[in-house]
Amino acid sequence: MKNIKYVGCDDADLDLFESQYALPDGMCYNSYVVLGEKQVAVMDAVDARCAHEWLNKVSEALDGRTPDYLVCHHMEPDHSGAMALFLTKYPQAQVLCSKQAVVMMQQFGIEGKNVQIVTEGQSLDLGDLTLQFIAAPMIHWPEVLMTYCAEEQVLFSADAFGKFGVYHADEDDWTCEARRYYFNIVGKYGVAVTNVLKKLADKEIKTIAPLHGYMLEGEQKDEALRLYKIWSAYGVETEGVLVAYASIHGNTAKAAQQLAEILKAKGAGKVAITDLSRDDMAEAIEDAFRMNRLALCCATYDGDIFPAMHMFLHKLRLKGYQNRRVALVENGSWAPQAVRVMKEMLVGCKNVEIVEPTVTIRGSLKSEQTAELETLADALLAK
Repeated sequence: MKNIKYVGCDDADLDLFESQYALPDGMCYNSYVVLGEKQVAVMDAVDARCAHEWLNKVSEALDGRTPDYLVCHHMEPDHSGAMALFLTKYPQAQVLCSKQAVVMMQQFGIEGKNVQIVTEGQSLDLGDLTLQFIAAPMIHWPEVLMTYCAEEQVLFSADAFGKFGVYHADEDDWTCEARRYYFNIVGKYGVAVTNVLKKLADKEIKTIAPLHGYMLEGEQKDEALRLYKIWSAYGVETEGVLVAYASIHGNTAKAAQQLAEILKAKGAGKVAITDLSRDDMAEAIEDAFRMNRLALCCATYDGDIFPAMHMFLHKLRLKGYQNRRVALVENGSWAPQAVRVMKEMLVGCKNVEIVEPTVTIRGSLKSEQTAELETLADALLAK
């Protein structure tokens, strides 16, 4: 793609994305310069943390030319944070964005004096290259656009098809970090993703250029499109069970580990186990959506559930958890309440079946209760 230049920036020192998602390898903010024969468009800005580095990269890519347009696909600050500096340096550049983005520019204090609203199906002729705009509301904000360049068969996909990590991360990690990114950032808006995928179905796409993560091509691009169809439909990517536990003194953890072993022995497929108090919550959310079954093992705490489990279930509800089967194990020395509370928290989740019987532990799992875990596992795995 000699006419499309990558000018994004790595933010290797960022430890948390959106102040909550762990970034062991930092994050990248992607931007592209599209060099048309007659006109030039810059696709998105970057976070303010990388503003000056980005402006230098843009200037180098322009090679003496002047940008005619700044296309704003998404107004979240990690993509719009450097817009004001760009417009100060290139005041003649016209900002192209959705109607909702104009309002957000004002909310974020960005003075856009030369702004043009673009809508679904509208095109921009750069000479030898054409940019076609695609409305993509609620992926994952209401103002989002995507852009398709037919001549290069490139889709500028906004936050869709993004991932955690810097740009030059190991390419083999796309699925894992893209899945964690999708279900925690975009996952609630599966219907919106499905709608956009339908719009893209008739387009020849050679390259997907997202706002986070590297550009996708070939088999990896095809796999990304396949997975997005599954994810957006809240379908099952992997047959298996996530055993998620919240334990105070270790007894609930032992029960969870025993249940996991029983599930493996019964041929449950992939069985993952996570300690909600210590493991990455975002990975737990990812696995809950990835697999078709979930087992929750939780200690009663102050007549409620242990805080780590409360946060996990709260996030599952926020992200639209649905179409799954769930088994429940509770622990309580004198007044077990965890099953009741977990059931109440799962009520708002669409098409979630809570299997019976549930299992109650008092203090520690007794040897004779192994049969109860066996019964619970059979119920969870029943077709």
